[in-house]
Parts: sequence; structure tokens; C-alpha cells
Amino acid sequence: MCGTPSPQRPCTARRPVGSSHGPAPKPPTSCEHHGESLRPSFAPRYRLLVLLAAFTGLRFGELASLRRRDVDTGNAALMVRRSQAEMQTGALFDKAPKSDAGVRPVAFPTELLPDVKAHLDGSAGAGRDGHVFLGPQGGQLRRSNFRDDWIKARTKAGVTADVHFHDLRHTGNTLAASGASLRELMTRMGHSTPRAALIYQHVVSGRDREIADRLGSMIRKARGETDA
Repeated sequence: MCGTPSPQRPCTARRPVGSSHGPAPKPPTSCEHHGESLRPSFAPRYRLLVLLAAFTGLRFGELASLRRRDVDTGNAALMVRRSQAEMQTGALFDKAPKSDAGVRPVAFPTELLPDVKAHLDGSAGAGRDGHVFLGPQGGQLRRSNFRDDWIKARTKAGVTADVHFHDLRHTGNTLAASGASLRELMTRMGHSTPRAALIYQHVVSGRDREIADRLGSMIRKARGETDA
């Protein structure tokens, strides 16, 4: 695992290689501090986006399409129902997940609850259907516009140029894999094919919460906090 990045020792990760016709891509080198080290370098409206990408493993399109009603602060969980896509014309639209497994609840570390609540209070769209993440002018968040912010924040944080936003998903999945069964990890990633009821049953069983709690201990360590 990497430590806190610095000019002498930047935090790095390698993008996976491979194709659909070859072996499954190898997970990249993980660094739990990606989200924490990058967070201060972003404008406040994007800080939670980075944290959730790193500690839930959600894709950019899944995060961009989140609505207020998809955030359950009582159970510290997100409900993934859709994914945002952007056409070459610039038009944005929500698309359904590729499979039933894409519709899923994902627990996030309770350590992120203050960040989530502060973001909902000050940066999210209005109403239950308001987007959780907005662009700089208050419109929908666009991947094409966010790319410039990512590059600037990455440079400011001393993170190497070969680290891309999608690597945060790989980091989150790699961290979650510690202590999770293959089925649990596939469910959290949205790569399995069970019916939605089975996914809810999985979360109720508490295992996804245990995974999120382990990630929470990593957040406390990164922030210099200790377990009681």
C-alpha cells in the first residue's frame, strides 16, 4: 500500500490491461490514500465524489446519476439504479444498468457520513430527485468537464499522471476484497447476476456493512484518527 503522497514519493497506481478475449484484467496496485490525498485538492462540490469513488467502487456514470433519494444516511448506503451517459452531441441521459446486478445497494463507511451530509446540505440539487453531484454552473455533472478538474487536482496532490478517475474504482474494489467472499465482492461491484431481492438480502445480512466498516478504519487511519 502507498503512504501519503509527496513529491519524493507520489502515490501511484497502474491501470489494468487486457481484453475481453484474453485473461481477466489484473487489479491495479491499490492505495487507500488516493481518495483522502486528492480530496483537499478539489473544489468542495467534488470532494465527496472522489471519496465515494475510492471507498464504494462506483463508476463515474453511477455517481453522476445519483439522486438525493438514492442516499440513505440512516444506513450509510447508496442505491445504484442507473448510470449517466454522454452522447457525442453533448446530450446527457440516464441508462439502465447492463444487468440486474447493476441495480444494487452499496454501503459506504460511516466515517463518510459527515462528508455526505455536508455535501447534501450545501452542494446537491434540490428535492428528492435533485442530483447529488452538480457541475460548476449548477447543471448536471459532465465527465468531459470534470476531466480538467481531475487533472488539476491530481497534479496539486502530487499523484502521478498515470492515475485516472476510474482507478479509484479499482482501488475501492481491491480494498473491499480484503475479507469479502467472491460473491460479496461481485455483488458490491455490480458484476453478478442475482435478482434484486437477493442483493437486498445480502445487504441485510450485514456483510456489506462489515466491508464498509473495514474501509472506514482505513479512512480513520488516513485522517490520523485512532479506534476507540
